[in-house]
Amino acid sequence: MSGGRLFITEALSWVSERDNVTGSRFRGSVLQPFWDCLHRNHHDLLRSPHFPAVLSISTYFVLVGLYTALDLLAPTWPRLNRYKLHPGRHVTWPNIWATLGLTTHNHLLYVFPATVAQWLWRPPTPLPREAPTLLSFLLGILGCMVLFDFQYYVWHLLHHQVPWLYRTFHAVHHQYHQTFGLVTQYLSGWELFSVGLWTTVNPILLRCHCLTAWSFMVFNVYVSVEQHCGYDFPWALHNLVPFGLWGGAPKHDAHHQRPSTNYAPFFSHWDMLGGTHGAPTPSGHAAAGKPDKTKLRKD
Repeated sequence: MSGGRLFITEALSWVSERDNVTGSRFRGSVLQPFWDCLHRNHHDLLRSPHFPAVLSISTYFVLVGLYTALDLLAPTWPRLNRYKLHPGRHVTWPNIWATLGLTTHNHLLYVFPATVAQWLWRPPTPLPREAPTLLSFLLGILGCMVLFDFQYYVWHLLHHQVPWLYRTFHAVHHQYHQTFGLVTQYLSGWELFSVGLWTTVNPILLRCHCLTAWSFMVFNVYVSVEQHCGYDFPWALHNLVPFGLWGGAPKHDAHHQRPSTNYAPFFSHWDMLGGTHGAPTPSGHAAAGKPDKTKLRKD
Protein backbone atom coordinates (compact mmCIF):
# COMPACT_ATOMS: atom_id res chain seq x y z
CA MET A 1 0.00 0.00 0.00
CA SER A 2 2.57 2.67 -0.32
CA GLY A 3 3.12 4.95 -4.52
CA GLY A 4 1.26 7.73 -6.49
CA ARG A 5 2.64 11.16 -5.63
CA LEU A 6 0.89 13.31 -8.22
CA PHE A 7 -0.45 15.76 -5.63
CA ILE A 8 2.02 15.33 -2.77
CA THR A 9 4.26 18.33 -3.25
CA GLU A 10 1.41 20.76 -3.99
CA ALA A 11 -0.66 19.78 -0.99
CA LEU A 12 2.15 19.50 1.53
CA SER A 13 3.29 23.00 0.62
CA TRP A 14 -0.13 24.11 1.92
CA VAL A 15 0.47 22.14 5.12
CA SER A 16 3.90 23.68 5.68
CA GLU A 17 2.54 27.22 5.33
CA ARG A 18 0.11 26.76 8.18
CA ASP A 19 1.13 27.44 11.75
CA ASN A 20 -1.37 24.75 12.61
CA VAL A 21 -2.80 23.21 15.73
CA THR A 22 -0.28 20.37 15.90
CA GLY A 23 2.58 22.73 16.66
CA SER A 24 1.71 26.37 17.11
CA ARG A 25 0.03 26.27 20.52
CA PHE A 26 2.62 24.15 22.31
CA ARG A 27 6.16 24.97 23.32
CA GLY A 28 8.82 22.74 24.81
CA SER A 29 7.99 19.73 22.64
CA VAL A 30 10.46 16.85 22.84
CA LEU A 31 10.56 17.03 19.05
CA GLN A 32 11.66 20.67 19.04
CA PRO A 33 15.44 20.00 19.14
CA PHE A 34 15.11 17.62 16.21
CA TRP A 35 12.96 20.11 14.29
CA ASP A 36 15.42 22.92 15.07
CA CYS A 37 18.25 20.75 13.74
CA LEU A 38 16.34 20.17 10.51
CA HIS A 39 15.72 23.92 10.25
CA ARG A 40 19.38 24.77 10.68
CA ASN A 41 20.89 22.12 8.44
CA HIS A 42 18.29 21.27 5.82
CA HIS A 43 16.03 24.30 5.63
CA ASP A 44 16.21 24.81 1.86
CA LEU A 45 15.73 21.12 1.13
CA LEU A 46 12.67 20.86 3.37
CA ARG A 47 11.12 23.96 1.81
CA SER A 48 11.51 22.55 -1.69
CA PRO A 49 8.21 21.55 -3.34
CA HIS A 50 9.71 18.28 -4.53
CA PHE A 51 11.02 17.15 -1.13
CA PRO A 52 7.97 15.00 -0.16
CA ALA A 53 8.13 13.07 -3.45
CA VAL A 54 11.89 12.52 -3.14
CA LEU A 55 11.43 11.37 0.46
CA SER A 56 8.74 8.81 -0.32
CA ILE A 57 10.38 7.50 -3.50
CA SER A 58 13.80 7.09 -1.88
CA THR A 59 12.23 5.36 1.12
CA TYR A 60 10.42 2.95 -1.18
CA PHE A 61 13.46 1.94 -3.20
CA VAL A 62 15.67 1.52 -0.12
CA LEU A 63 13.11 -0.82 1.44
CA VAL A 64 12.38 -2.88 -1.65
CA GLY A 65 16.12 -3.07 -2.33
CA LEU A 66 16.61 -4.59 1.12
CA TYR A 67 13.82 -7.13 0.71
CA THR A 68 14.93 -8.01 -2.81
CA ALA A 69 18.42 -8.75 -1.46
CA LEU A 70 16.81 -11.04 1.14
CA ASP A 71 14.80 -12.77 -1.59
CA LEU A 72 17.98 -13.50 -3.54
CA LEU A 73 19.77 -14.77 -0.42
CA ALA A 74 16.88 -16.90 0.90
CA PRO A 75 17.40 -19.99 -1.34
CA THR A 76 20.91 -20.49 0.07
CA TRP A 77 20.22 -19.25 3.61
CA PRO A 78 17.95 -21.77 5.40
CA ARG A 79 17.60 -19.69 8.59
CA LEU A 80 16.22 -16.81 6.50
CA ASN A 81 14.20 -18.99 4.15
CA ARG A 82 12.16 -20.49 6.98
CA TYR A 83 10.59 -17.07 7.64
CA LYS A 84 9.24 -16.86 4.09
CA LEU A 85 5.52 -17.37 3.69
CA HIS A 86 6.33 -19.72 0.80
CA PRO A 87 9.74 -21.24 1.56
CA GLY A 88 9.81 -23.38 -1.58
CA ARG A 89 8.82 -20.58 -3.97
CA HIS A 90 11.72 -18.32 -4.78
CA VAL A 91 11.83 -14.90 -6.40
CA THR A 92 13.60 -15.09 -9.75
CA TRP A 93 15.35 -12.45 -11.82
CA PRO A 94 12.46 -12.43 -14.37
CA ASN A 95 10.10 -11.63 -11.44
CA ILE A 96 12.39 -8.79 -10.39
CA TRP A 97 12.77 -7.29 -13.87
CA ALA A 98 9.02 -7.49 -14.60
CA THR A 99 7.94 -5.77 -11.37
CA LEU A 100 10.78 -3.25 -11.43
CA GLY A 101 9.96 -2.45 -15.05
CA LEU A 102 6.37 -1.47 -14.33
CA THR A 103 7.39 0.45 -11.21
CA THR A 104 9.96 2.43 -13.19
CA HIS A 105 7.44 3.03 -15.98
CA ASN A 106 4.89 4.45 -13.50
CA HIS A 107 7.45 6.72 -11.87
CA LEU A 108 8.72 8.04 -15.19
CA LEU A 109 5.25 8.49 -16.69
CA TYR A 110 3.35 9.86 -13.67
CA VAL A 111 5.53 10.73 -10.68
CA PHE A 112 8.57 12.36 -12.27
CA PRO A 113 6.66 14.82 -14.52
CA ALA A 114 4.44 15.89 -11.60
CA THR A 115 7.49 16.41 -9.39
CA VAL A 116 9.26 18.51 -12.02
CA ALA A 117 6.11 20.56 -12.64
CA GLN A 118 5.74 21.32 -8.95
CA TRP A 119 9.39 22.32 -8.72
CA LEU A 120 8.95 24.74 -11.64
CA TRP A 121 5.60 26.19 -10.64
CA ARG A 122 5.82 26.41 -6.86
CA PRO A 123 8.34 28.60 -5.03
CA PRO A 124 9.88 27.38 -1.77
CA THR A 125 7.49 27.82 1.13
CA PRO A 126 8.18 28.84 4.75
CA LEU A 127 8.31 26.16 7.43
CA PRO A 128 6.66 26.54 10.86
CA ARG A 129 9.18 27.42 13.54
CA GLU A 130 7.65 25.12 16.14
CA ALA A 131 7.58 21.36 16.16
CA PRO A 132 4.42 19.41 16.96
CA THR A 133 4.06 18.03 20.46
CA LEU A 134 4.86 14.36 20.74
CA LEU A 135 1.22 13.58 21.49
CA SER A 136 -0.10 15.49 18.49
CA PHE A 137 2.62 13.92 16.32
CA LEU A 138 1.61 10.38 17.28
CA LEU A 139 -2.11 11.07 17.18
CA GLY A 140 -1.71 12.72 13.77
CA ILE A 141 -0.01 9.65 12.32
CA LEU A 142 -2.59 7.35 13.92
CA GLY A 143 -5.46 9.49 12.61
CA CYS A 144 -4.03 9.44 9.08
CA MET A 145 -3.63 5.67 9.30
CA VAL A 146 -7.21 5.10 10.46
CA LEU A 147 -8.60 7.37 7.74
CA PHE A 148 -6.42 5.83 5.02
CA ASP A 149 -7.38 2.34 6.20
CA PHE A 150 -11.08 3.11 5.73
CA GLN A 151 -10.55 4.80 2.34
CA TYR A 152 -8.51 1.99 0.90
CA TYR A 153 -10.79 -0.71 2.33
CA VAL A 154 -13.78 0.79 0.47
CA TRP A 155 -11.72 1.37 -2.70
CA HIS A 156 -10.28 -2.14 -2.58
CA LEU A 157 -13.64 -3.79 -1.89
CA LEU A 158 -15.29 -1.97 -4.80
CA HIS A 159 -12.48 -2.90 -7.18
CA HIS A 160 -13.01 -6.57 -6.35
CA GLN A 161 -16.82 -6.49 -6.32
CA VAL A 162 -17.26 -4.57 -9.59
CA PRO A 163 -15.83 -6.70 -12.43
CA TRP A 164 -15.14 -3.74 -14.73
CA LEU A 165 -13.13 -1.94 -12.05
CA TYR A 166 -11.16 -5.09 -11.30
CA ARG A 167 -10.35 -5.88 -14.94
CA THR A 168 -9.54 -2.29 -15.85
CA PHE A 169 -7.53 -1.13 -12.84
CA HIS A 170 -6.77 -3.67 -10.13
CA ALA A 171 -6.13 -6.96 -11.94
CA VAL A 172 -2.53 -6.01 -12.72
CA HIS A 173 -1.65 -6.07 -9.02
CA HIS A 174 -3.02 -9.61 -8.72
CA GLN A 175 -0.90 -11.11 -11.46
CA TYR A 176 1.30 -12.45 -8.68
CA HIS A 177 -0.35 -14.93 -6.31
CA GLN A 178 2.52 -14.80 -3.82
CA THR A 179 3.79 -11.44 -2.66
CA PHE A 180 7.35 -10.11 -2.54
CA GLY A 181 8.71 -6.60 -2.04
CA LEU A 182 8.58 -5.31 -5.60
CA VAL A 183 4.91 -6.32 -5.97
CA THR A 184 4.12 -3.34 -3.69
CA GLN A 185 3.98 -0.89 -6.60
CA TYR A 186 3.15 -3.36 -9.35
CA LEU A 187 0.06 -1.23 -9.93
CA SER A 188 -2.04 0.52 -12.53
CA GLY A 189 -1.68 4.29 -12.81
CA TRP A 190 -5.16 4.77 -11.31
CA GLU A 191 -4.30 2.80 -8.17
CA LEU A 192 -1.01 4.68 -7.83
CA PHE A 193 -2.91 7.96 -8.11
CA SER A 194 -5.54 6.93 -5.54
CA VAL A 195 -3.02 5.86 -2.93
CA GLY A 196 -0.94 8.99 -3.44
CA LEU A 197 -3.99 11.24 -3.21
CA TRP A 198 -5.11 9.88 0.17
CA THR A 199 -1.56 9.90 1.53
CA THR A 200 -1.39 13.60 0.67
CA VAL A 201 -4.89 14.79 1.52
CA ASN A 202 -5.37 13.04 4.87
CA PRO A 203 -2.73 15.08 6.77
CA ILE A 204 -4.35 18.23 5.34
CA LEU A 205 -7.82 17.15 6.47
CA LEU A 206 -6.49 16.45 9.96
CA ARG A 207 -4.45 19.70 9.96
CA CYS A 208 -1.19 17.92 10.70
CA HIS A 209 2.19 19.60 11.10
CA CYS A 210 4.40 19.03 8.05
CA LEU A 211 6.76 16.84 10.14
CA THR A 212 3.77 14.64 10.99
CA ALA A 213 2.71 14.52 7.34
CA TRP A 214 6.17 13.49 6.15
CA SER A 215 6.46 10.86 8.89
CA PHE A 216 3.08 9.41 7.93
CA MET A 217 4.22 9.22 4.31
CA VAL A 218 7.38 7.31 5.28
CA PHE A 219 5.45 5.01 7.62
CA ASN A 220 2.84 4.36 4.94
CA VAL A 221 5.56 3.33 2.48
CA TYR A 222 7.17 1.09 5.12
CA VAL A 223 3.89 -0.64 5.96
CA SER A 224 3.05 -1.14 2.28
CA VAL A 225 6.40 -2.78 1.56
CA GLU A 226 6.29 -4.90 4.73
CA GLN A 227 2.76 -6.00 3.82
CA HIS A 228 4.00 -7.29 0.46
CA CYS A 229 7.43 -8.56 1.54
CA GLY A 230 6.44 -12.23 1.81
CA TYR A 231 8.12 -12.74 5.21
CA ASP A 232 6.81 -13.39 8.72
CA PHE A 233 9.62 -12.00 10.86
CA PRO A 234 9.13 -11.95 14.66
CA TRP A 235 9.59 -8.16 14.71
CA ALA A 236 7.02 -7.48 11.98
CA LEU A 237 4.16 -5.20 13.01
CA HIS A 238 1.50 -7.90 12.84
CA ASN A 239 3.47 -9.82 15.49
CA LEU A 240 3.79 -6.75 17.74
CA VAL A 241 0.24 -5.35 17.62
CA PRO A 242 -1.95 -7.47 19.94
CA PHE A 243 -5.29 -9.23 19.39
CA GLY A 244 -4.75 -9.73 15.66
CA LEU A 245 -5.70 -6.10 14.98
CA TRP A 246 -2.94 -5.59 12.41
CA GLY A 247 -3.02 -7.19 8.97
CA GLY A 248 0.57 -7.60 7.87
CA ALA A 249 2.24 -9.76 5.27
CA PRO A 250 0.52 -13.09 6.10
CA LYS A 251 -2.98 -11.63 5.70
CA HIS A 252 -2.16 -9.69 2.54
CA ASP A 253 -0.49 -12.74 1.01
CA ALA A 254 -3.68 -14.66 1.78
CA HIS A 255 -5.59 -11.92 -0.07
CA HIS A 256 -3.50 -12.52 -3.19
CA GLN A 257 -4.39 -16.21 -2.99
CA ARG A 258 -8.01 -15.73 -1.88
CA PRO A 259 -8.99 -12.33 -3.32
CA SER A 260 -12.34 -12.18 -1.51
CA THR A 261 -10.58 -11.72 1.86
CA ASN A 262 -8.45 -9.17 3.74
CA TYR A 263 -9.05 -5.90 1.89
CA ALA A 264 -7.84 -3.44 4.55
CA PRO A 265 -4.22 -2.21 4.29
CA PHE A 266 -3.43 -1.65 7.99
CA PHE A 267 -5.89 -2.86 10.59
CA SER A 268 -8.21 -5.88 10.64
CA HIS A 269 -11.39 -4.37 12.09
CA TRP A 270 -13.04 -3.45 8.78
CA ASP A 271 -12.55 -6.97 7.42
CA MET A 272 -13.93 -8.43 10.64
CA LEU A 273 -16.96 -6.13 10.56
CA GLY A 274 -17.52 -6.63 6.85
CA GLY A 275 -17.20 -10.41 6.89
CA THR A 276 -14.15 -10.36 4.62
CA HIS A 277 -11.55 -11.42 7.18
CA GLY A 278 -9.51 -14.46 6.15
CA ALA A 279 -6.92 -16.67 7.81
CA PRO A 280 -3.34 -15.50 7.26
CA THR A 281 -0.77 -17.49 5.31
CA PRO A 282 1.51 -19.30 7.80
CA SER A 283 5.25 -18.88 7.27
CA GLY A 284 7.66 -21.75 6.72
CA HIS A 285 8.65 -22.00 10.38
CA ALA A 286 4.99 -22.09 11.45
CA ALA A 287 3.38 -24.10 8.65
CA ALA A 288 2.78 -27.80 9.05
CA GLY A 289 3.86 -30.18 6.32
CA LYS A 290 6.16 -29.69 3.38
CA PRO A 291 6.25 -26.46 1.34
CA ASP A 292 5.25 -26.54 -2.28
CA LYS A 293 8.44 -26.78 -4.39
CA THR A 294 7.39 -24.51 -7.21
CA LYS A 295 8.48 -21.14 -8.46
CA LEU A 296 6.58 -17.93 -8.02
CA ARG A 297 3.70 -17.83 -10.45
CA LYS A 298 2.54 -14.89 -12.54
CA ASP A 299 -0.70 -15.34 -14.48
